[in-house]
Amino acid sequence: MPRIEMLEKEVKKIKERNASVETEKAWETSHSRRALLMAFTYLAIGAYLQAVSIPEPWLNALVPTAAFMLSTLTLPFIKKLWIKHIYRK
Repeated sequence: MPRIEMLEKEVKKIKERNASVETEKAWETSHSRRALLMAFTYLAIGAYLQAVSIPEPWLNALVPTAAFMLSTLTLPFIKKLWIKHIYRK
């Protein structure tokens, strides 16, 4: 196989990988993902609290759900600080 064809294949692979990485990044930062995380967290905690007979389980499930979401929202900020101050290369 001629060298130019090999290089073209490599470039194609790199472009495909970049497209995949961009798609994954878009999902990780999407509002849809955050909404689903909130819904699943709320349902799981609410079901657990109901199963262990906590009073008003669905109302009480709001607090840990909100705390979980706040923690995930602060992660990009913490990541930037970590990169700037700890991961310096």
